[in-house]
Amino acid sequence: MQMDPNKKQAALRMISNGLYILTSRSGKKFGGATVSWLSQASFKPPLIMAAIRPTSSLFECLAESRAVAVHILGAHQEGIARKFLSTTRMADELLNGEPFVEGVTSSPILRNISSYLECRVRKIIEEGGDHAVVLMEVVHAEHSEDVRPLLVADSPWKYGG
Repeated sequence: MQMDPNKKQAALRMISNGLYILTSRSGKKFGGATVSWLSQASFKPPLIMAAIRPTSSLFECLAESRAVAVHILGAHQEGIARKFLSTTRMADELLNGEPFVEGVTSSPILRNISSYLECRVRKIIEEGGDHAVVLMEVVHAEHSEDVRPLLVADSPWKYGG
Protein backbone atom coordinates (compact mmCIF):
# COMPACT_ATOMS: atom_id res chain seq x y z
CA MET A 1 0.00 0.00 0.00
CA GLN A 2 1.37 3.41 -0.97
CA MET A 3 1.51 6.13 1.69
CA ASP A 4 -0.66 9.19 1.16
CA PRO A 5 1.71 12.18 1.52
CA ASN A 6 -1.05 14.47 2.83
CA LYS A 7 -2.04 12.00 5.55
CA LYS A 8 1.63 11.50 6.46
CA GLN A 9 2.15 15.27 6.77
CA ALA A 10 -1.00 15.72 8.86
CA ALA A 11 -0.09 12.85 11.19
CA LEU A 12 3.52 14.03 11.66
CA ARG A 13 2.30 17.54 12.49
CA MET A 14 0.21 16.05 15.31
CA ILE A 15 3.43 15.31 17.23
CA SER A 16 3.52 18.02 19.87
CA ASN A 17 6.52 20.33 19.57
CA GLY A 18 7.58 23.40 21.45
CA LEU A 19 9.47 26.33 19.98
CA TYR A 20 12.96 27.06 21.22
CA ILE A 21 15.79 29.36 20.22
CA LEU A 22 19.19 27.72 20.06
CA THR A 23 22.30 29.90 20.01
CA SER A 24 25.97 29.09 19.61
CA ARG A 25 29.24 30.85 18.97
CA SER A 26 32.54 29.82 17.43
CA GLY A 27 35.13 32.55 17.74
CA LYS A 28 33.64 35.64 16.11
CA LYS A 29 30.91 33.66 14.31
CA PHE A 30 27.42 33.50 15.81
CA GLY A 31 24.55 31.16 15.04
CA GLY A 32 20.97 31.22 16.20
CA ALA A 33 17.74 29.60 15.07
CA THR A 34 14.18 28.92 16.14
CA VAL A 35 13.93 25.14 16.48
CA SER A 36 10.96 22.86 17.10
CA TRP A 37 12.39 19.35 17.00
CA LEU A 38 13.84 19.03 20.53
CA SER A 39 13.36 16.53 23.35
CA GLN A 40 14.88 15.35 26.61
CA ALA A 41 16.78 12.11 26.07
CA SER A 42 18.18 11.11 29.51
CA PHE A 43 18.00 11.96 33.23
CA LYS A 44 21.53 10.82 34.17
CA PRO A 45 23.39 12.48 32.67
CA PRO A 46 20.88 15.16 31.66
CA LEU A 47 20.76 14.88 27.86
CA ILE A 48 18.61 16.57 25.25
CA MET A 49 18.50 16.06 21.51
CA ALA A 50 17.60 18.38 18.67
CA ALA A 51 17.33 18.16 14.91
CA ILE A 52 19.28 20.98 13.23
CA ARG A 53 19.77 21.87 9.57
CA PRO A 54 23.41 21.10 8.77
CA THR A 55 23.56 24.05 6.35
CA SER A 56 22.75 26.61 9.07
CA SER A 57 25.13 28.99 10.86
CA LEU A 58 23.83 27.51 14.13
CA PHE A 59 25.01 24.04 13.11
CA GLU A 60 28.36 25.37 11.92
CA CYS A 61 28.98 27.12 15.24
CA LEU A 62 27.87 24.27 17.51
CA ALA A 63 29.82 21.70 15.49
CA GLU A 64 33.00 23.80 15.87
CA SER A 65 32.57 25.03 19.46
CA ARG A 66 30.76 21.94 20.81
CA ALA A 67 28.59 24.30 22.89
CA VAL A 68 25.01 25.54 22.51
CA ALA A 69 22.33 27.29 24.56
CA VAL A 70 18.68 26.22 24.41
CA HIS A 71 16.22 29.02 25.24
CA ILE A 72 12.72 27.91 26.22
CA LEU A 73 10.18 30.36 24.83
CA GLY A 74 7.03 31.39 26.66
CA ALA A 75 3.70 31.51 24.83
CA HIS A 76 3.95 35.32 24.81
CA GLN A 77 7.32 35.32 22.97
CA GLU A 78 6.29 34.64 19.38
CA GLY A 79 7.95 37.93 18.36
CA ILE A 80 11.35 36.77 19.60
CA ALA A 81 10.88 33.40 17.88
CA ARG A 82 10.17 35.22 14.61
CA LYS A 83 13.51 37.07 14.81
CA PHE A 84 15.41 33.78 14.70
CA LEU A 85 13.58 32.32 11.69
CA SER A 86 15.99 34.19 9.40
CA THR A 87 19.75 34.49 8.96
CA THR A 88 21.76 35.18 12.10
CA ARG A 89 22.88 38.81 12.34
CA MET A 90 25.19 40.37 14.90
CA ALA A 91 24.91 44.18 14.98
CA ASP A 92 25.25 46.81 17.71
CA GLU A 93 25.98 44.10 20.29
CA LEU A 94 22.59 42.48 19.54
CA LEU A 95 21.96 39.01 18.12
CA ASN A 96 19.06 39.23 15.65
CA GLY A 97 18.02 42.38 17.48
CA GLU A 98 18.07 40.74 20.92
CA PRO A 99 20.39 41.61 23.81
CA PHE A 100 22.55 38.78 25.12
CA VAL A 101 25.34 37.95 27.52
CA GLU A 102 28.04 35.30 27.28
CA GLY A 103 27.13 32.11 29.08
CA VAL A 104 29.37 29.70 30.96
CA THR A 105 29.92 27.77 27.71
CA SER A 106 30.54 31.04 25.77
CA SER A 107 27.21 30.52 24.00
CA PRO A 108 25.08 33.67 23.69
CA ILE A 109 22.36 33.81 26.37
CA LEU A 110 19.34 35.87 25.30
CA ARG A 111 18.47 38.24 28.12
CA ASN A 112 14.72 38.44 27.39
CA ILE A 113 14.08 34.71 27.88
CA SER A 114 13.67 33.48 31.46
CA SER A 115 14.61 29.80 31.08
CA TYR A 116 17.58 28.33 29.29
CA LEU A 117 19.93 25.37 29.27
CA GLU A 118 23.59 25.52 28.36
CA CYS A 119 24.91 22.36 26.79
CA ARG A 120 28.02 20.62 25.56
CA VAL A 121 27.60 18.73 22.31
CA ARG A 122 28.19 15.02 22.93
CA LYS A 123 27.43 13.59 19.49
CA ILE A 124 26.24 14.67 16.05
CA ILE A 125 24.52 12.20 13.73
CA GLU A 126 24.39 13.47 10.15
CA GLU A 127 23.42 10.30 8.28
CA GLY A 128 19.99 9.51 7.03
CA GLY A 129 18.08 12.76 6.70
CA ASP A 130 17.98 16.45 5.87
CA HIS A 131 18.58 17.42 9.53
CA ALA A 132 21.41 16.35 11.82
CA VAL A 133 20.53 14.96 15.25
CA VAL A 134 22.57 16.70 17.93
CA LEU A 135 22.89 15.03 21.34
CA MET A 136 23.72 17.56 24.07
CA GLU A 137 24.54 17.31 27.76
CA VAL A 138 23.09 20.02 29.99
CA VAL A 139 25.94 21.63 31.97
CA HIS A 140 24.16 24.73 33.30
CA ALA A 141 20.53 25.86 33.63
CA GLU A 142 18.62 28.96 34.66
CA HIS A 143 14.89 29.35 35.29
CA SER A 144 13.37 32.51 36.73
CA GLU A 145 9.72 32.45 35.71
CA ASP A 146 7.06 29.79 35.16
CA VAL A 147 5.32 30.47 31.87
CA ARG A 148 3.25 28.41 29.46
CA PRO A 149 5.66 27.28 26.72
CA LEU A 150 5.21 28.41 23.12
CA LEU A 151 4.04 25.45 21.02
CA VAL A 152 4.14 25.08 17.25
CA ALA A 153 0.39 24.35 17.35
CA ASP A 154 -0.22 27.76 18.96
CA SER A 155 1.93 29.63 16.46
CA PRO A 156 1.26 30.69 12.86
CA TRP A 157 4.02 28.33 11.65
CA LYS A 158 3.83 24.74 10.49
CA TYR A 159 7.04 22.74 10.52
CA GLY A 160 7.32 19.06 9.91
CA GLY A 161 5.62 16.44 7.94
